[in-house]
Amino acid sequence: MAAPLTDQEKRKQISIRGIVGVENVAELKKDYYFALAHTVRDHLVGRWIRTQQFYYETDPKRVYYLSLEFYMGRTLQNTMINLGLQNACDEAIYQLGLDMEDLEEMEEDAGLGNGGLGRLAACFLDSMATLGLAAYGYGIRYEYGIFNQKIKEGWQVEEADDWLRHGNPWEKARPEFMLPVHFYGRVDESKDGSKWVDTQVVLAMPYDTPIPGYMNNTVNTMRLWSARAPNDFNLKDFNVGDYIQAVLDRNLAENISRVLYPNDNFFEGKELRLKQEYFVVAATLQDIIRRFKTSKRASTGRVSFENFPEKVAIQLNDTHPAMAIPELMRIFVDIEKLHWDTAWSITKRTFAYTNHTVLPEALERWPVELLETLLPRHLQIIYRINQVHLDEIAALFPGDLDRLRRMSLVEEDGGKRINMAHLCIVGSHAVNGVAEIHSNIIKTEVFRDFHELEPKKFQNKTNGITPRRWLLLCNPGLAELIAEAIGEEYVKDLSQLKKLNKLVDDDAFIRDVCKVKQDNKEKFSQYLENEYKVKINPSSMFDVHVKRIHEYKRQLLNCLHVITMYNRIKKNPNAPFVPRTVIIGGKAAPGYHMAKMIIKLITTVGEVVNNDPVVGSKLKVIYLENYRVSLAEKVIPATDLSEQISTAGTEASGTGNMKFMLNGALTIGTMDGANVEMAEEAGMENMFIFGMRVEDVAAMDVEGYDAMAYYKRIPELKLAIDHIKSGYFCPKTPELFKDITNMLFNHDRFKVFADYEAYIKSQEEVSRLYQNPKEWTKMVIKNIAASGKFSSDRTITDYAKEVWGVEPTDLKIPPPNEPREALQETARTLKK
Repeated sequence: MAAPLTDQEKRKQISIRGIVGVENVAELKKDYYFALAHTVRDHLVGRWIRTQQFYYETDPKRVYYLSLEFYMGRTLQNTMINLGLQNACDEAIYQLGLDMEDLEEMEEDAGLGNGGLGRLAACFLDSMATLGLAAYGYGIRYEYGIFNQKIKEGWQVEEADDWLRHGNPWEKARPEFMLPVHFYGRVDESKDGSKWVDTQVVLAMPYDTPIPGYMNNTVNTMRLWSARAPNDFNLKDFNVGDYIQAVLDRNLAENISRVLYPNDNFFEGKELRLKQEYFVVAATLQDIIRRFKTSKRASTGRVSFENFPEKVAIQLNDTHPAMAIPELMRIFVDIEKLHWDTAWSITKRTFAYTNHTVLPEALERWPVELLETLLPRHLQIIYRINQVHLDEIAALFPGDLDRLRRMSLVEEDGGKRINMAHLCIVGSHAVNGVAEIHSNIIKTEVFRDFHELEPKKFQNKTNGITPRRWLLLCNPGLAELIAEAIGEEYVKDLSQLKKLNKLVDDDAFIRDVCKVKQDNKEKFSQYLENEYKVKINPSSMFDVHVKRIHEYKRQLLNCLHVITMYNRIKKNPNAPFVPRTVIIGGKAAPGYHMAKMIIKLITTVGEVVNNDPVVGSKLKVIYLENYRVSLAEKVIPATDLSEQISTAGTEASGTGNMKFMLNGALTIGTMDGANVEMAEEAGMENMFIFGMRVEDVAAMDVEGYDAMAYYKRIPELKLAIDHIKSGYFCPKTPELFKDITNMLFNHDRFKVFADYEAYIKSQEEVSRLYQNPKEWTKMVIKNIAASGKFSSDRTITDYAKEVWGVEPTDLKIPPPNEPREALQETARTLKK
């Protein structure tokens, strides 16, 4: 007999089914979501206008964060949390007989990023607003974001991410700020200087999204540009009778903002991508200069650009917006008629550059011929920047031609190309890596010559994550437990988590932490069973590896461990075994053959493991389809073990590692990226660190890496590889994975076999500790207590003080219901 319905369930059935009938429930939920979103947005708008008025009154230095990606995820719940509206909204929705989680699931992820770089940008926007900085995010409003991933018969299949199909209640079109962007054409030289003429024009239409700070009434702006064809676009064709073609050709202009290039750590030198990169910086710089010119102090007479760097800081998120440097020079020299040396000094003091990768295939190098066609004036400016730069090098290092070649912005090997990282370094006053180890590699290896020349220019800014989304929003049970233990102030000052150390031996607190984790696991188990039809053991260890699929992230090493565990169970079914649910997820770039083969291998192995009666519930393998921000918010709080196993020296930082640590997962990882600093904060003994260090990898590169030697020496590795080679997991197509085994033996840059043995031993330690829940949870508490450093509030504070020259503030802007005089009074307080 079915259990009786609760009052809420009855209300829900009456309120929804009674109105529309069961088949239209989803449509109505969507309507309710939009109604709620618009209600919450209305609370934002007054604060948004107030914030802009406040910036107008105080005329602060403004920070502009330029990024080709902003991986925002969903907005509704985050906004409710930051405005302090969640409880009121929950209650109202409950009274309507609706379920808040159902409505939140109606929202599409704004999938405007590939992974780490775009998600970092999103966390930074949250922190900049929370710290009261006058900051703006600038990027592209891609009509189609990162693709939706389907797994069909074990293979990744890409589907278009049509995230705007139902509209976006969080954005506001601003046609009054539409701006022209030029392409192609030629350069006219005259006594008045250079002029870029005969160009094709594309219009940049801004869409603004409010970015609320946490409980401080500050609402900053993310402005994303959409490409529009001008009305007279190719209408000369119409004059000769081809009106249809003229209208169709508009698409060529509007394609610029159509789709995000889904490439992770791989440079694809496509003309459309260069157009996107220039489009965003050209529109953004016009906007920045307009705002500078209309600011109260600048408008007191003829505009002088001398104090531009005192009022404007521009951060380049990787090299994608690097064309901003020659574009600002073009505006200053060609349009504003500044002297070259003056313009160059202002430009260098304005820009700062963040490097995100050391992988050579990821560094942008644009062919000179492409620049010559698309942006002829910019190529001239880059050549001149390079000439001045090389003259300085030649004066400092006379006769050192090799150094000149290494440091040039123009590379000659295999066709002339512009090295965009070199352009960023030369055109910026600060260059930073995103973790201590990464910044050191930049200084000593990748950009060593530049560091020798200007050591003070190079800094480290270890990445961080926003605790609002990555704790309050995704793990309310743990957030509440921490607040009860140490108060609520930690949400804006994550370093206060250190206070949890005094509770490491508190039995009641250990029990509570354990319970929160178990509740999260049971909830996620239910989700997995619904989605994947695989029975999950919620008391098994949730061993999770979610990130973009890439050889350097070594999902293959994890897969070899799965096969090794499987072989051990098969060999000795009655031996004690700590049950595991191995969860792997992530997208492969559509053109990345090896990454797609890795997905197929994992799904194929999972199919065999999950259906083997000898294995039963001891081991399950789940491949999470379409991993994205909203799915991360579900899986991270349920994770016991976080896999961060890249080859030492390849992961710039990682931020997934921080999210897992904050949510009470233990880390198994190499000494790479931010893992190094996590181990410093938590203590090496509270993480499972294994494998080669950076210097070991470098030494192996010199002496040579012999994969076959490991294969012959380690029986379990040999068995696992033989299973893959022989078609054990895919008897109908035994040759299916020959590309993977061939790569592992003959050209594995990331040395999977070299770390296999250490990884397996470390995993055995993990299993041993997991059998002692109390000791495991003590270690979890120590990790949570040590995660304060990894708040994006700390990262942004460091950027603000050490790069941008601005001070964070905890000043609260008066809310919209207070008179304008209160705003002016607050502005006067800030000026004092």
